[in-house]
Amino acid sequence: MIVIGVDVHKQSVTAVAIDDAGRMLDEKTVPAGSDELVGWSEQLADERLWALEDCRRLTRWLERQLLTAGEELVRVSPKLMAPERRAGRGRGKSDAIDALAVARAALREPELSRPRPDEEPYRELKLLVDHRDGIVDERRRVQQRLRWHLYQLDPTFAVPLRMLARKSHLERVSRWLARQDQELQVRLARDLVISCRRLDRTIAELDGELELRTVELAPALLELPGCGAITAAKLLAEIGPIGRFQNDAQLARHSGVAPLEASSGRIQRHRLDRGGNRQLNAALHRIAITQARIHPGARAYLERKRAEGKSWREAIRCLKRLLVRVVFQTLKASPALT
Repeated sequence: MIVIGVDVHKQSVTAVAIDDAGRMLDEKTVPAGSDELVGWSEQLADERLWALEDCRRLTRWLERQLLTAGEELVRVSPKLMAPERRAGRGRGKSDAIDALAVARAALREPELSRPRPDEEPYRELKLLVDHRDGIVDERRRVQQRLRWHLYQLDPTFAVPLRMLARKSHLERVSRWLARQDQELQVRLARDLVISCRRLDRTIAELDGELELRTVELAPALLELPGCGAITAAKLLAEIGPIGRFQNDAQLARHSGVAPLEASSGRIQRHRLDRGGNRQLNAALHRIAITQARIHPGARAYLERKRAEGKSWREAIRCLKRLLVRVVFQTLKASPALT
């Protein structure tokens, strides 16, 4: 069997084939969107495994093409390519070198992620979550510009922080602007108020759709204290099909919650992991901070960890690790996901 590593760009695709010893057999570069690669690979061997760099914004069309043709493929995380590039004889950086690193990484790693038939709902959920995050960022920029206009018009007209997201304060600003002389800056500020209202409506509609999809996929996740619909949607979007993970330890490592050993000599200790999926880590952190405020069980757990000599950050990390286990068991037990 041969392994074909693929480096995908917006305009071109470079594929490199290697044998089971990692020796390069052939390479080919085609324009993005071309269907030539399957025919080229059929001339090399009957048994082949395609290895694609895990960048699904660029590789989705190629994954569909290969799966339609009945090909077997795996996804290679970019961080797995660096050791192969350093160990290779060829120095420098090129598409062929990157494709070769992808292929050798796939040859070295036996349990890489593969496309799953049940991942489409999670892909759509992630598209919605990312779209909402972009709209929220846009609203924040509009609010910041509006604040500067209001300050330049009248420094004494105060709007409390984070209050422009509330209808009552936005209506107060609108009434105040309507009473001013309609000079250019006032008209611009009124346009920004209209934009804020429009973005608020869009965000509310997205929130409703995200909640509906979350209830369809994992309603039990919403029963977790501190986990609202938006956070639950973020968890599902970043985790994907829970069948990807054999146990909660794998999910903890994926989310950057599992501790890293930092021992030396007689000193035995662990430290926080700053790697992993940071979006997933942030969602777990929001749940942990909320539970630390409102959930008696979580507060007792944190106090117990502090009594053991752990710092506040280490105690929160322990709580996040416990939350990963709860989330994993919840998703595994969800009827909609089995």
